[in-house]
Amino acid sequence: MSIYMKTKLFAVSVLLACAVLSGCKTGYQWTSKVPEDLRTISVPTFRNESGVTELGAVATRQLLREFQREGTFKIRHVGDAAVEVQGVLEKSGLNYLGGDRRGGERFNNYSFTVEAKVTVVDKKHGRVLIDNKPYRASTSLLATQDVGTAKRDASGRLADDLARQIVDDVLAMPW
Repeated sequence: MSIYMKTKLFAVSVLLACAVLSGCKTGYQWTSKVPEDLRTISVPTFRNESGVTELGAVATRQLLREFQREGTFKIRHVGDAAVEVQGVLEKSGLNYLGGDRRGGERFNNYSFTVEAKVTVVDKKHGRVLIDNKPYRASTSLLATQDVGTAKRDASGRLADDLARQIVDDVLAMPW
C-alpha cells in the first residue's frame, strides 16, 4: 500500500472517530438517570381481575425478572425498597384469528391480550411517579380443543410483553 493510501486511510479513520465521539456527546449517557438512593425496587403481586388463572403471579415474576435483567435496580422485599411498582390486571381478551388443519388435528389461532393499570411510587420521598397508567400487552396463541390450557401456556409471553413496557417506562421517567 502506498504512503498516499495509508495517509488517506488514517485521515478517514480520524474523521470517523471524531464523528462517533461527537455523536456520543449529544445526549447519550452510559449510566442510568435513576438516582442512586432510588435504585431498590419491590413489586407486590399484581391484583388479577383478568379471569386468567395465576396471571397476576406470572406478570409479577416476569416484571421482577425484567428489572433484574436490565440491571439498574436491586430487587427488595415490599417495605424495604425505595420504589414500588403496583399493578392490576383488569381484563383479558381472546380474539379468533382463524383455524388450520395439521395432521388431522384442528388448530385455532388467537390474539391473546391483557389490559393493566400500573402505579409506581417513590416510597422514600412520598410521591407517585406513574399514576394508574394503562398498558395493553398481547401475544399469539395456538389452541386445539382446550383454550384454557393454551391461555395459561401463553401467559408467560403475555407477561413478558407487559414487563418490557413497564420497565421501559420506569427507566425513561424524568427522575
